[in-house]
Amino acid sequence: MSKDEKRHVPAATVPRLTLYLRKLRELQARGVERVSSQELAAMIDLNAAQIRKDLSYFGGFGTRGVGYEVSRLIAEITRSLGLDRDWNVIIVGAGLLGTALARYRGFAEQGFRVVGVFDSSPTVIGASFGVGRVRAVEDLEAFCVQEQVDIALVTVPAAEAQSTVDRLARAGVRAVVNFAPVKVTAPSGVTVRPVDLSSELMVLTYRLVGGEGQGPRP
Repeated sequence: MSKDEKRHVPAATVPRLTLYLRKLRELQARGVERVSSQELAAMIDLNAAQIRKDLSYFGGFGTRGVGYEVSRLIAEITRSLGLDRDWNVIIVGAGLLGTALARYRGFAEQGFRVVGVFDSSPTVIGASFGVGRVRAVEDLEAFCVQEQVDIALVTVPAAEAQSTVDRLARAGVRAVVNFAPVKVTAPSGVTVRPVDLSSELMVLTYRLVGGEGQGPRP
């Protein structure tokens, strides 16, 4: 798939592609060679017509009555998501969340190579949390340039989030996942994805107390 073809995949489709890819890899590990849109829909609780529409962006290689070739579909989605190469990732903030992310082995399996962890606290600088020793945040910019860092996971306190994103942008990092519970801005060319765990918990409590047709716990 060419770069031009990748741009035609709508942004709203991308989160679903990650679901398809995860399930397809599970099927491949079990030795399954073909899967239909109906079978895939049942596995991930989506509409089969939506799946066929999403997969049509990769060309018409599904066969009616036979389904999709699992290995080819994995290759197409992997290429579209940019997972056919490794990405250098750093974590800024070595608190409980940051160190938990540093220990997570699933990143490497998906092509995300955690190359460094940074913090400003003397009590954690030099400690080891799965990917080498924590570095001083003063070295952030130089390290990002030297290691050609692609993505940063920001797990610093809210008050430090904006300045951290500013520093990362100046150092050439083009993608940031912001776990701090505050909105941050970034210059053109830098993508920021917010992950607010507290908000996700609030959605769950809303459902637990009777939202969206869910009755309260007796």
